[in-house]
Amino acid sequence: MASAIPRLLDFGQSPWYDNLTRTLASGGGLQKLIDEHGIRGVTSNPTIFEKAMGTGSDYDAQLRVVTKAGTSTEDAYWDLVTDDIAHAADVLRPTFDRLDGADGFVSVEVSPELARDTAATNRQAKELWERLARPNVMIKIPATREGLPAITETLAAGINVNVTLIFSLDRYREVIDAFMSGIEQRNAAGGDLHHLASVASFFVSRVDTETDRRLPEGHALRGKAAVANAKLAYEMFRQEFATSRWEQLAGRGARVQRPLWASTSTKNPAYSPTLYVDDLIGSDTVNTLAQASVDVLGQGDGNLRADSISEDLDGARRVIAELGGAGVDFADVTATLEREGVDSFAKSFADALATLKKKATSVK
Repeated sequence: MASAIPRLLDFGQSPWYDNLTRTLASGGGLQKLIDEHGIRGVTSNPTIFEKAMGTGSDYDAQLRVVTKAGTSTEDAYWDLVTDDIAHAADVLRPTFDRLDGADGFVSVEVSPELARDTAATNRQAKELWERLARPNVMIKIPATREGLPAITETLAAGINVNVTLIFSLDRYREVIDAFMSGIEQRNAAGGDLHHLASVASFFVSRVDTETDRRLPEGHALRGKAAVANAKLAYEMFRQEFATSRWEQLAGRGARVQRPLWASTSTKNPAYSPTLYVDDLIGSDTVNTLAQASVDVLGQGDGNLRADSISEDLDGARRVIAELGGAGVDFADVTATLEREGVDSFAKSFADALATLKKKATSVK
């Protein structure tokens, strides 16, 4: 049976793959995803790399080389990561070229240890961009308070940015402002706008996980908050990118910062495995698909329909409003998720370094 994933392209949504390993990047797996499922991008994060480096022997040969050269553990991590990113970017480069830079991106995240350090985030974003030297790479910067000015400065420097760990509508509005400010600064300096790309990664399933944890079993609002939150984010996207401020930038060739639905694999087995795909389809968006979602959608399953994300916005507003009456402080939910998201990636980063340090002693 033909994969349902390419149908997302017909609806104006780009499917990306939410994983990256050495085998996938250089062993033909990514090309297969492109050919069979229409995948147009790849995301990575410290958790993904920690898992990849901790299993198998794919990284041993390169780790042996850098270890013999006296490379520090953290530098070794970046050597391994940037090689995977470079391979994946090269595989996706034909997609990027065919679409004139509208898609075909691979994302690499700055160290999560820098999430609260604006200046250090700026420096590493530029270092990674220059090191990879590929136009279809995006640098992931977390949407923390300290990350916002780094987003602006990085875009102003002509570097593609994937803004990650967005959970709340208030923070998303700030991300859009940071994006437009960066584009405005780039424009004022006479820089090219048409080939500057950005996505805003709005996390989904974790919102239901945390909200459901605060609701009684069987409550009618369980499993409703994540989709409602994302629908209202998309409504905000449409509104903010229809303002005169944006229209002036678009007139100079700037491209919209597409919302990217992240963490879209269903965590609760009681929910449809394609819940966060079926209900979040809209034009000018990206959905990052985990392997579990690819497995289901690849069999032609799923209730895919155009503009599903714009359905019943009043109902979405009611869901968020009614959470308070049910005793759930939704602002605290999203603040908690941002904090835990940063901490989780930082732990994965530390675990990856510990794994490499241990492996380095055995591959010499």
